[in-house]
Amino acid sequence: MHKEFYETEQRPFPLPHKPWVMTQTWNNLLFSHWPVPSVLIKDLVPSSLEVDLYNETAWIGIIPFYVNHMRFRGLPNIPYLHSYLELNVRTYVTYKGIPGVYFFSLDANKWMNVIGAKIGALLPYRYATMDMKVEDHTVHFHSERKYSTNPKIILNLTYRPTSDVYLPNFDSLEYWLFERYCFFTAKGKHLYRGDIHHDRWRVSDAEISLYANSMAPFLPEHYIESQPLVHYSTKKQVFAWPLKKLR
Repeated sequence: MHKEFYETEQRPFPLPHKPWVMTQTWNNLLFSHWPVPSVLIKDLVPSSLEVDLYNETAWIGIIPFYVNHMRFRGLPNIPYLHSYLELNVRTYVTYKGIPGVYFFSLDANKWMNVIGAKIGALLPYRYATMDMKVEDHTVHFHSERKYSTNPKIILNLTYRPTSDVYLPNFDSLEYWLFERYCFFTAKGKHLYRGDIHHDRWRVSDAEISLYANSMAPFLPEHYIESQPLVHYSTKKQVFAWPLKKLR
């Protein structure tokens, strides 16, 4: 058994009964989060979901990272496709009391990964040109979504850890943001849930230099122009299950 499955007390609901079907590793991951009034996003998520709030506030996350070692259960890494860059824009929701994530967008830098995730996970993936370089513990990241205009969908920043690694407290905002073990997505009138698992997030405080950010064009600019809450994680292996239709 993978070591991640020995740590499950952080989960707000049990592991799925069926075996996982896919795994991948997330590297050089930045959590950047902004508080926003829930009224600004409640109409942007499916009506069957409720925007999850922490102290009466909704949160938007913009999360770049590098994926590698993607493979299906019992098989080796997928040639060429097992590694790619990804950038998520998400918020936090519940469905019948189950907490999870709702993605406004997911960008990746390989066409086949974008197409596969659109079909297999019904997620709003887009193709983007991306670059990530790590120099002296500082990550330089740039993404520009292809075929986007007015505005161009861009993220350009650097980030680095500024503290030792720690486990967020169970009652902290960080724990509430990070420990999410499913996502919800909709197609037509139907709602689906995708389950994942990993061990608890070990993170560092971080600092960023933000040069361009138009990843949330659905929000007034001043919300994303403010300084975000930022954290860094070096590596996380994640396991995933097939989508389940909820309604």
